[in-house]
Amino acid sequence: MNTPEIKPVHIIGGGLAGSEAAWQIANAGVPVILHEMRGVPGVKTDAHHTDGLAELVCSNSFRSDDWEYNAVGLLHAEMRALDSIIMACGDANQVPAGGALAVDREGFSQAVTAKLEAHPLVTVVREEIAGLPPEDWDNVIVATGPLTSPALAEAILKTTGEESLSFFDAIAPIVHADSIDFDIAWRQSRYDKEGPGGDAAAYVNCPMDKAQYEAFIDALLAGPKAEFKEWENVPYFDGCLPIEVMAERGRETLRHGPMKPVGLTNPRDPQVKAHAIVQLRQDNALGTLFNMVGFQTKLKHGAQAEVFRMIPGLHEAQFARLGGLHRNTFLNSPKLLDRQLRLKAMPRLRFAGQVTGVEGYVESAAMGLLTGRLAAAQALGRDLAPPPPETAMGALVEHITGGHLEGSKFQPMNINYGLLPPLEAPKVDAEGRKIPPKDRGRAKKRLMSLRAIEALKGWRDAG
Repeated sequence: MNTPEIKPVHIIGGGLAGSEAAWQIANAGVPVILHEMRGVPGVKTDAHHTDGLAELVCSNSFRSDDWEYNAVGLLHAEMRALDSIIMACGDANQVPAGGALAVDREGFSQAVTAKLEAHPLVTVVREEIAGLPPEDWDNVIVATGPLTSPALAEAILKTTGEESLSFFDAIAPIVHADSIDFDIAWRQSRYDKEGPGGDAAAYVNCPMDKAQYEAFIDALLAGPKAEFKEWENVPYFDGCLPIEVMAERGRETLRHGPMKPVGLTNPRDPQVKAHAIVQLRQDNALGTLFNMVGFQTKLKHGAQAEVFRMIPGLHEAQFARLGGLHRNTFLNSPKLLDRQLRLKAMPRLRFAGQVTGVEGYVESAAMGLLTGRLAAAQALGRDLAPPPPETAMGALVEHITGGHLEGSKFQPMNINYGLLPPLEAPKVDAEGRKIPPKDRGRAKKRLMSLRAIEALKGWRDAG
């Protein structure tokens, strides 16, 4: 009896996500055709400089490699456990960077390209896929990243009914809820107005007196600002002005905008009216992350942390992400993708990488790894669910397929512990010794990492 031939999986885009997906598919015994437009005469992008696969265009760092206490390090560990080509080639081309994993960019790309081109089940085709892929491609991964070709982007828009894939993101910083000082901050909605769920205390409020406000404005105006790249061409809209631009229009502007103190009463001192109030709004369904309302900014990241910790109640704030304003290309994934990362309107298409609404090299590669495994399982006639949400990979899938708070605008996200189901911080260690309060947050991260590794191994072995 002849075994039916396994049809190839087609991947559009040879960046980190596409390369990782190709490797996972081929190693599952399924043929894969990787379509990459770089290398085609006359075709180039604004950001890439070579025609190598998995080219790093902005930084050579994959960030922290500490799996016990850092969420991106945990993602590294999960990917290594799943035979990631990106992690293997990163490790083989590592350069000194302290606790971070930084790589020789050229050597890294060359290594990924060589391994894929040498794999007997991988075919690399240098061509641009203009528009939707042919209808007889029934198992496709779109991993085109932030520089998706106009023709393909237009075809996706027509299929989904969306207006745009390219957004000018006005991103406010996001704070871990457990790093907010509630001896200073309090929960209350303006004028105690109830939201759709009946919650009249949906916001966290951080009060400032006049001296604190003036010092904050000084620091905001003096802080170093990031510059736009030429090709970003980012406009300012009055509805999403950076806070430093608002401050430049007058020192009182923020007090009459996102920091207005009206309709709020400090329960600790009801008679004293705050000069200004910073509000934070719940950002994810788990309630572990809070968004600084109206605080989109082009302050450089180091300055953001320093300036925003001047806000009473945020003096020890830990940021899940910092603010920014830039051009980005991503799907409204919670609306458009199912949990298999397939386009609901056209399930033969899966999406991977930054276009799904994750940020960072490692996160993009992780989504490539996952879509590769899901596509390979489909080609082999097997069912495979995404990893559990206790894992870093599973938490990212939860975020991009609906983990954000319903009714809020979907925004891309780096991996962070706030995306994982919460755990109580331990008060004693394994030997029964008391853990000082200042060390409990760190101890909780380690417990979450250990839980993730075990859950990931269980998923891998069951699959």
